[in-house]
Amino acid sequence: MTGPGAQPGWPIRRRYRHGRWDPGRGPCWKWGTRTYVMGIINATEDSFSGDGVADRLDDALALTHELVAGGVDIIDIGGASSRPGAEPTPIKVERQRAVRVIEAVRAELDRLGADLPISVDTTWAEVAGPAVDAGATVVNDITGFRLDRQMAPLVAERSAAAVLMHNQRGRPHTDLVADVTAGLKASLQICAEAGVGTDRLVVDPGFGFGFGVSQNLEMMRRLPELWALELPLLIGTSRKSTIGAITNAEIDDRLFGTAATITAAICAGIDIVRIHDAAQMTQAIRMTDAIVRPAC
Repeated sequence: MTGPGAQPGWPIRRRYRHGRWDPGRGPCWKWGTRTYVMGIINATEDSFSGDGVADRLDDALALTHELVAGGVDIIDIGGASSRPGAEPTPIKVERQRAVRVIEAVRAELDRLGADLPISVDTTWAEVAGPAVDAGATVVNDITGFRLDRQMAPLVAERSAAAVLMHNQRGRPHTDLVADVTAGLKASLQICAEAGVGTDRLVVDPGFGFGFGVSQNLEMMRRLPELWALELPLLIGTSRKSTIGAITNAEIDDRLFGTAATITAAICAGIDIVRIHDAAQMTQAIRMTDAIVRPAC
């Protein structure tokens, strides 16, 4: 199935409300020409993927070098765990970790001459504000601004870009795409009321957030239905438990499973993929883009 924003087949030809996105550093991103890559730095010990650096700056900077060498387009830094069942991170602790790592990564990127944007992965305005002051230009909220209603006004005030994720945790299920679409539309309404324009937004259907294995696989199959939103789409499948459930691979051995999900997502019109293993995943991304993107 495809939505009204879709034109099935390859090369992929999607419609967008806005053809470009300004992530706050570096050149504007032109949607539909290639897949952009978001590299992950978890500034927490309690990371589901086992790669948390907490506030160890040497580890964060080493990972920064790996991500830059691997060809990422943006680095996403968060100071709290979103792992199911994780103890909530106190906001003060999250803020301290995230800000300290963002400051160090921003300085290192500047030293390397890598004009890459940084996004802060947080659900709290009390974290997002200081993170923007420290050098982040994008706010990545796994609750789509539906938890902390100060997030959208903050993003509007700071003229930041944002990623809005639909989070199904604690919500009843009806139809998967209907649930995702309703959640994203609620987030978009919050943004509209706060004066955050859709030209500054990317949306994420929330793979793994309140969805089981079969639902995550269904999401992958039905991604083209989300083209109807006519907004850029991001997905984060890297190392997640659905891959482990299908392949029986441990977290640090899910490279091939992750690559398969990324390839499938790109073929289904995804614009940004959020990944851990940059060097390996960018090979899969570039090859897939060369096949399915009209401008590659």
